[in-house]
Amino acid sequence: MPELPEVEGVVRQIRPAAIGKKIQDVYVSETIRVSKRNGKEAIIKRLEADGFIESLIGAQIISVERRSKYIYFTLKTATDEFLLVNHLGMSGAWFYVDQLLAITEEKFRRHVHVVLTLSDGNLLAYSDIRRFGEMRVLKDEADYPPLLLMAPEPFEENALEHFLSLAESPKYRGKPIKEVIMDGQVVSGCGNIYATEALYKMKVHPNRAAGRISRLRKIELFETIVAILLESIEAGGSTISDYRNVNGASGSMQNRFGMYGKKQCVGCGSTTKTLKIGGRTSVYCPTCQK
Repeated sequence: MPELPEVEGVVRQIRPAAIGKKIQDVYVSETIRVSKRNGKEAIIKRLEADGFIESLIGAQIISVERRSKYIYFTLKTATDEFLLVNHLGMSGAWFYVDQLLAITEEKFRRHVHVVLTLSDGNLLAYSDIRRFGEMRVLKDEADYPPLLLMAPEPFEENALEHFLSLAESPKYRGKPIKEVIMDGQVVSGCGNIYATEALYKMKVHPNRAAGRISRLRKIELFETIVAILLESIEAGGSTISDYRNVNGASGSMQNRFGMYGKKQCVGCGSTTKTLKIGGRTSVYCPTCQK
């Protein structure tokens, strides 16, 4: 699943392509329409396909920002300003192309579910192979309350204190530290990949209870998370499985991993082990991480 660095990379590439342009037409795939008819909510949430299309046509894209793992498109019409909020899910990808045939990877081209035709004649196309992504048209964040519960951005001044206050609270101190730092209400945008890497760098076992880690070590862990996220942003994120940046571009952070996806510890050579934490598979070194 794309995490903060991958979503940041997508946003940085969408901005120059989209800001200031108007949405002249909107395509929604038959797959989504069938899902709606069957009472399901594939990708587009809370709106029927035609209502989604109607709400977007004619709107100008004012800004494109990232909040945690979400993409916020601020849209403006003659009478209103609102948000199109997108989560990439497991395999969501955006493409800025002059035609859908320009999407070179066939697996993405076959799974285009939303296309915004912009006023420059180009297309902003959203592909989602597994269809776990989401799009919501909102007046503001309060229209979807889970957005209000997200932790501060990890790069903000108050993010460390927020992390410490929750990690040391009764709700979290008995939980595995990896589960704590993957919780978006505690640390914003840190998922399985970067939690694995941060805990490996800190030589902390992912199943260790948050309350059994000293305050100083928790501060160091948070600083390590921030450093890894920033490094990954500069590397264009991690290209794993079905993740792609805009127009199919790949990141290179996966080439720098010390633990995620490894069969052997790059430090000591021990065979790595796995366990389930918070519903996700955690890889760790039984020798280095205690």
